[in-house]
Amino acid sequence: MLKLNKEICIGCGICEEQCAFAAIEMVDGLPVIGESCTLCGACVDACDSGALVMEISGDNLKTDLSSWSGVWVYCEFRKSALAAVSLELLGIGRKLADKRGVKLAAVLIGDGIQKTAAELIGYGADTVYAVEHPQLGNFAEDSYAAIVTRLISEHRPEIVLAGATAIGRSFIPGVATTLNAGLTADCTSLEIRDEDGALLQTRPAFGGNIMATIECPRSRPQMATVRPKVMKANEYDPARQGDIVTVTTQPEELQSRIKVVESVVASQGNVNIQESDILISGGRGLDSEKGFELIRKLAETLGADVSASRAVVDAGWIPYPHQVGQTGKTVAPKLYVACGISGAVQHVAGMQSAEAIVAINRDKNAPIFDIADFGIVGDLNEIIPKLITRIEEQRK
Repeated sequence: MLKLNKEICIGCGICEEQCAFAAIEMVDGLPVIGESCTLCGACVDACDSGALVMEISGDNLKTDLSSWSGVWVYCEFRKSALAAVSLELLGIGRKLADKRGVKLAAVLIGDGIQKTAAELIGYGADTVYAVEHPQLGNFAEDSYAAIVTRLISEHRPEIVLAGATAIGRSFIPGVATTLNAGLTADCTSLEIRDEDGALLQTRPAFGGNIMATIECPRSRPQMATVRPKVMKANEYDPARQGDIVTVTTQPEELQSRIKVVESVVASQGNVNIQESDILISGGRGLDSEKGFELIRKLAETLGADVSASRAVVDAGWIPYPHQVGQTGKTVAPKLYVACGISGAVQHVAGMQSAEAIVAINRDKNAPIFDIADFGIVGDLNEIIPKLITRIEEQRK
């Protein structure tokens, strides 16, 4: 809660100027905090008189932080398959756990999960909490949230990670709310601070124009959802040893208010650019929807998939499943060819992890060239046909 000490406030108005959310208004020489306040603390830092104070309420004020230990990863299991982001989280989780000198645990919920539970040990987990029941075969956020909340309350891990997927985003915030814990969404980087072991959680903010690093100094667990394809999974080690703990579900945890009537795969469900090794991506520089015919031809020649920037998706030139960027998908192919893409920070946030980036743009000052490994300045309508011809010649 943000509180004002009227007796020492000097009415300078700096807090109003510093508020990025326009949540503070000066009335009769005093700041009035509105409902749009996000408790970011910028006004408190800017207040030289100390009139603004952030008060943290709840049980976490009395939390003994030293009683929380360990790093946990929620491993998403759906339709008899493990989400790839789960292995990526085990990779970063292993690094965080080693730096803290604690154990790494995985939480696996579903039906028919025993084989997968054993595999998680090979990917870096020391312990796997396996929660198996036929009624958990279909995801139900209330049941999953209840189970994860109970396990965290019982074992008290200091860090809990989950994928920023449709499933992770739907129930992990509820877990954090119930535990009165801090949660940072859509993280792209996680580190341990040497001085006190706090988790530093970095994510894009203000439309991707800045990168904000967030910490939870007073509460535990420290929780974060992480974007797919921004972390690296460890190599599978069949010789690794670990423990698989079978967790018995409680009756009330299975009494879900959600009933899955039917599961339908969308007609565009076969588009999974996050698994592609090569992506040919088109942007506004294609000039029209017909420009994608050239992109598709290059993709066919290279055995690649087609992706796009937000601008052309919004224009209706290509469906949303192909969108790369902060509001689309995060990709990490071996080769990313950006055709007619300027390189806005929102787009770069979704593809900067590619092993090799090739940019084709008529504007030599386009920001995309700042991150590209190879750049070609010119008209893509002339360059791409020449590329296709040269590739075909080399194959012959």
